[in-house]
Amino acid sequence: MRFTETPLKGAFVVESTESIDERGSFFRTFCADEFRDHGLPSAFLQCGISRNSRRGTLRGMHFQRAPKAEGKLVRCISGKVYDVMIDLRRESSTFRRWFAIELDSGGSQAVYIPEGMAHGFLTLTDNAEIFYQMTESYVSELADGVRWNDPSFGITWPADVLVISERDRTLPDFR
Repeated sequence: MRFTETPLKGAFVVESTESIDERGSFFRTFCADEFRDHGLPSAFLQCGISRNSRRGTLRGMHFQRAPKAEGKLVRCISGKVYDVMIDLRRESSTFRRWFAIELDSGGSQAVYIPEGMAHGFLTLTDNAEIFYQMTESYVSELADGVRWNDPSFGITWPADVLVISERDRTLPDFR
C-alpha cells in the first residue's frame, strides 16, 4: 500500500497495489500493520455502505463530535464520486481548508479522513456506492455537520447538486 498525505494534515490517499494475472486482479483494502506504521488507526469499529441511485446526489458534510469523534476510511465500490473533506480542527495548521478527490470503482484508491474533519461526497454517476470503515461506533446524539455550500469554505463542486436530504440542506454554516 502507498500512503500519500493530502494537503490536509493527517488525511491520506491510500492506494493499494494491485496484482493482476490471467484470473483477474487482487488488492488489499486494509492492513492494520501498514496503517499503524504510518501513524494511522489500526482498528475500525464499524463499517457501512452508502448506496446512491442518482447522479448528482450530495451527502455531507458530516462528522461526529467528541467524545466519539471518528476517523473514516472511504472507498468507492461502484460508480464514481467527488469525495470532499474539510479540516475543522481549530489547532490544525490546515484549519478550514478542504481537499477533494475523485474516487471510482475501477481504482484502487481510498481516503483516510481523521477525526475532526467533516466529510461528504457528490455522486458523479448513477448507482454510486461508498464503503466506509469508522474508528468509532455511530452515536446519533453526536452526529453533526456543516453546510455543503458554506461560503467560509468555498468548496468547488464539479457538478450540480440534484438530490440532497432536508437534513444536509439545512445544516448550519460553520461558526
